[in-house]
This record gives sequence, structure tokens and C-alpha cells, in this order.
Amino acid sequence: MHTLEQLRRGELRGIKRLQMRCGLTEFPREIFSLADSLEILDLSGNQLSALPDDLPRLHKLRVIFCSDNPFSELPEVLGQCTQLSMVGFKANRIAHVSPKALPPLLRWLILTDNALTELPAEIGQCAHMQKLMLAGNQLRALPPELAHCKRLELLRISANRMTELPAWLLQLPRLTWLAFAGNPFAHALEAQALANAPTPHIAWQRLQLQHPLGEGASGVIHQAVLSHEDGEQTVAVKLFKGAVTSDGLPDCEMAACMHAGAHPHVVSAIGRVTEHPDHTQALVMPLIAPAFGNLAGPPSLESCTRDVYPPTNALTGQPRCAWRRALHQPRSTCTHAASRMATCTPTTSCTPQRATPC
Repeated sequence: MHTLEQLRRGELRGIKRLQMRCGLTEFPREIFSLADSLEILDLSGNQLSALPDDLPRLHKLRVIFCSDNPFSELPEVLGQCTQLSMVGFKANRIAHVSPKALPPLLRWLILTDNALTELPAEIGQCAHMQKLMLAGNQLRALPPELAHCKRLELLRISANRMTELPAWLLQLPRLTWLAFAGNPFAHALEAQALANAPTPHIAWQRLQLQHPLGEGASGVIHQAVLSHEDGEQTVAVKLFKGAVTSDGLPDCEMAACMHAGAHPHVVSAIGRVTEHPDHTQALVMPLIAPAFGNLAGPPSLESCTRDVYPPTNALTGQPRCAWRRALHQPRSTCTHAASRMATCTPTTSCTPQRATPC
């Protein structure tokens, strides 16, 4: 995190990434002193409602984040930033997106948790678009022109007001991640999932939260101890970040998790947490054995939608059984998910997330 004082003293000269969260109500003009180096600008968590008309002076700017601010519209000046490819305005008050606000190289647009009722047809001209995050708005439909975005790989439209899923979405050649739970057309599926897979309620007082294990778009997972009448059990507890996340509504994700059912390679739900002092929604799950590890990390700014795999993660030289398990487990898991007809949310993705020891 950087400060305005550091910027004014010239201590940040030459940096490529600037992050300021200090109650800003206006865009600091001192940022323009970084025009020859700045590529990533993060002004999230301030009180900004506008950007300066001369923002394109930051001629190397590739990424801008202005989440958790009171913007009511996506600033049109963004469309004049010729190198800008990633725009994040999550949790603002944005009700309008002008076609002029869309940069020519835009490939990642985050407008989660705003007040949008429609998108401009011109979004279909964003030929580089790969990732579009629109969960938690008031959209009743998507512009059919979006079908022209042939590079789109990830689309999150959960928790909107859509009454049908556009058929043309399933024709997009690269679309591999689609989250649409929490829309009216999915309500019946979600209600059926909950009815067919009742999950016990677990009082918060029975849990002793320990250290964090990881964090995703929708929540933070902690190790915890669950008290039973006959002893204790070490578990994992997912605390959802809010009423609306990038994945949509916590209720929808929990419905999918519960409906997924039992399978050796699926982390099923033990119970749903009640009586949290801050009314935070949470889910209790089995703790994965420490012998397991993550195959990959989350997507980077460069990879956009693709998980990042360390070069050291390889099965080369491993025993033959490791190869067999690596090939069999994703296939087995996907077959199980298909048989359950699970609600389509990121929770039920068939992408393998864990490596299995031989």
C-alpha cells in the first residue's frame, strides 16, 4: 500500500504498480508524475466518483481497479486509454455503461455488485474480451451482440434478473466457465437441489476457528475444530465474503455444493453454519489431508482466466499409478457431476484442483 505523502516526496518514481487506499475523494494529480512507468493502478476502497479527463496521459496504463468506490457510471475516459486491457469497478453504484467507456484492447471487465440494468450493444465490438464479470446486478438480458466476442472464456452473470439463459452463449467457441445461479430461470433448480440434499445446521458456537487455508472469489477457508457430543473433529470452514460475491449468492453456491453429493474426489458439505455473530454465511466441509497439494494457483493478470501452474508441477518420472490416477479422477468426478445434474456454479466445475499422492 502506498501513501500520498510518498508520492509527493518522489519516493515512488519509476514504479509500475501503485495502490492507494486512503479515503481519496479526488484523483491525485501527483499520479501523473508516474506516467512513464505506471502500468497498474489500484484505487479501490476510496471515495472517488470520477476520473480526470486527461487520464490517457498515463500512456502505459494496462490495468485499473476502482472497486468499492461510489462511481455511478463507468467513466468514459477509460475508452481513450489505448493500452488499457483490464478494468475493475466492483461494488460501486454503476447503473450505466457508455459505449465510449470501453477501451479498444479490453479483455477483462469486472462490474460485479453494481446496479446495471443493461449493457451497451457495442460490447460486442470488444474483440479481445476474455473475462466478463457481471454478478450481482439487475440485468434482465444480455445484448445479443455479445455473441461476437469469440474469445470470451469466462462469464459470471449470477444473481441478476434474467428469465432465460441465451442459447447463443453455448455456441461461443472458447467459453469454458459459466456461472448463472441466482437468476429467476434457475430458482426451481436451486430449490430442488436443496430439497433433495438436506444438510444439517451447525451452530457457530460449536466451531473453534483456526488459521486460514486459502481464499477465493467468494470466501475465505479456515481450518477449524468442530465439537461433537463424543469428541472433536478437524474440519474446514468457508466464510463467505458478503451477500454478493464474484460467484453470485452464497445460498446458490451452498445449494450446488450440497447437491453435488458424496464422491471420493468431491469435497462435500458437512453442514451449514447458523448463529454467526455477524450473520456471516458459512459452510463446514471435510478437511483435505495435508498430503494433498494445490496443482495450480489462481489466474494472474497475464493469464486472465487460466490457473497458473508452477513449472515444478509435473508427473514426469512418477510411478505409473500416478499417471493412471491423474487421468481417471477428473473423468470420474465429471461423470458423477453429470449424473447429479448439479446446478451450474463454479462450485461444480470439473477442473481438477488437487493432486493425488500415489
